[in-house]
Amino acid sequence: MQDKNFDLLIRNATIVDGTSAPRYAGDIGIRGDRIARIGDLAASSGKVEIDLKGRIAAPGFIDAHTHDDRLMLSSPDMAPKVSQGITTVVAGNCGISLAPMPRPIPQPVTPPLNLLDEEGGWFSFPTFASYIAKLREQPAATNCALLVGHTTLRVATLDDLERPASPEQIERMRALVREALQAGAIGVSTGLFYEPAVAAPTEEVIETCRPLKEFHGVYCTHMRDEADRVIDSLEETFRIGREVGVPVVISHLKVVGEANKGRSQEALSLIEKNMANQPICMDCYPYTAGSTILSADRAANSARVIVSWSRALPEYAGQDLDAIAKKMGVGQDEAIRRLSPAGGIYFRLDESDVQRILKHDKVMIGSDGLPHDASPHPRLWGTFPRVLGHYGRLLGLFPLEMAIYKMTGLTAKNFGLKDRGVLKEGAYADLTLFDAETVDSAATYESPIAPARGIDTVIVNGAPVWQGGKSTGARPGRVLAREPQKAGA
Repeated sequence: MQDKNFDLLIRNATIVDGTSAPRYAGDIGIRGDRIARIGDLAASSGKVEIDLKGRIAAPGFIDAHTHDDRLMLSSPDMAPKVSQGITTVVAGNCGISLAPMPRPIPQPVTPPLNLLDEEGGWFSFPTFASYIAKLREQPAATNCALLVGHTTLRVATLDDLERPASPEQIERMRALVREALQAGAIGVSTGLFYEPAVAAPTEEVIETCRPLKEFHGVYCTHMRDEADRVIDSLEETFRIGREVGVPVVISHLKVVGEANKGRSQEALSLIEKNMANQPICMDCYPYTAGSTILSADRAANSARVIVSWSRALPEYAGQDLDAIAKKMGVGQDEAIRRLSPAGGIYFRLDESDVQRILKHDKVMIGSDGLPHDASPHPRLWGTFPRVLGHYGRLLGLFPLEMAIYKMTGLTAKNFGLKDRGVLKEGAYADLTLFDAETVDSAATYESPIAPARGIDTVIVNGAPVWQGGKSTGARPGRVLAREPQKAGA
């Protein structure tokens, strides 16, 4: 009799299972935190039942690229994420992680670490283990897989960030990496594009990352240059992966600037060629604008800039930099000086390049949203539904099965997240239930904080966390470990 009773029974679903296989009709029975049965469960019952009436049941989306390290503690309902169907976040990207910080963080907080916390009070975890312990003590609505950031390690170890680390400093950073991996981190990230890490030579990164191989970790990178020297940066990334002996993840793959329009083809060809010799993964976001710290050199090469936050002049958040400069009666560079420290949204990508990268069947989806910006890039709330709606349904860039694979099964495989990212019996019950005909992003550059359209219910480890357009209050999220990939997998 027990076989016929479930904690949660989803009836009349169109199942897209996260493997890219064709959709099929069926019911899903959940017991505890696992999917117990998939099939015709008409004779069964559930303590709670949901009738999808033909709408889609998919694995919960896995956000391959986030900066949610603090959000999980400061806003554990994770509304920007669960509202768009995300059930697992990969945090600690671009070299920026909240831990470890074994000494008081220097003030003012070194950019880009201030994207996580301007004041510095959240950088209070002396070890990675103490950060993970806090996440387990105060769970969030989503699961997480965690990276330790190389820039955080530099700020924690070096007194002069404009110099390469000495052998002794590299040894200290390597010890911090080892501690993080032993505690449960799945890899190391770098932000070689940013000032605190620009001075780090390739050899510093390789030597700091040495423990990754022993722990079967991954190396994720915001590369040194995504513009004119994008090919050189790809070669550096591949070298680091080869010498450390681990898979590499190229963060938010793109080609920046008018002069590099169309070079996505060249970049993808080089990546494909190297994939034959070493494990390489990549993610991207579905927008032509990026978002990071406001600076004059980035603004000078952008078609448009929106200020996302300003510590000095917070009233300008959400406004165009050109308009702000006019109001001030000054040039763009002087306006930036007055606004700083601040954040900017930069329009520097070509739509055809975005589409070419997004369509590639090995590219995962990552939001790269900055959750603490006063007026964030719309990708924070809108990335996943925009892929499904705007690019999938409206532009026909890929079928629904492929879109979901790129945000579920592919990501789980690349990050080694066992029994996640697929709908199968025995897998964890992370699901997103939505209407394929209406799903889309509601977030815009003008009004960036808006839940997705068309997403009915989001379930994490068997518990609904988003339903009826709002958070349920459930916090079933877990810190996930990385399962080593078998040879040839």
